[in-house]
Amino acid sequence: MADLKILGISGSLRKASFNTAALRTCAELMPAGMTMTYARLDDIPIFNQDVFDAGLPESAKRFRAEVAAADGLLIASPEYNFSLSAALKNAIDWGSRPPNQVFQDKPIAIFSASQGPMGGARVQYDLRRILGQIWGHVLPRPEVFIGNAPSKFDAHGKLTDETTRKFLSDLLVGFKAWIVRMQVKK
Repeated sequence: MADLKILGISGSLRKASFNTAALRTCAELMPAGMTMTYARLDDIPIFNQDVFDAGLPESAKRFRAEVAAADGLLIASPEYNFSLSAALKNAIDWGSRPPNQVFQDKPIAIFSASQGPMGGARVQYDLRRILGQIWGHVLPRPEVFIGNAPSKFDAHGKLTDETTRKFLSDLLVGFKAWIVRMQVKK
């Protein structure tokens, strides 16, 4: 069986993003049989149905193609104002429009990192609601919330907290099984 292709999506555009750093850690922790590439969100224009109808911008086409080609999506999202970032919501909007809505039946795992103690818990519930409405299949558990993120990463963005590494490892093991389960159901 070929490796499962995972598309990593960080909802943060910051260079020193804890979510992007945790996503890079996930690439190191992936179980055998999984590989990850990363989506780029910073060049996707703000969604506008008129632009969509006139013809997708290249960056939106690229994102849609990456999502469609992936066996699963691993989304790391910061919490902005009790919800998801504009960059992530915008990318979801571009990908969710018919025809060929790219999130349909796509296995998805999510986690969040934040500077606060709750680890971005509220963003995950919004993501689950949004992705469920566009027929994405979000892994129900384990849930991973990386709170007090600055204390868990070194100055170079390396995740140094072993407990958090274990949480992410468990998420990835569960995600692999979730993808295989979703593939069998097709």
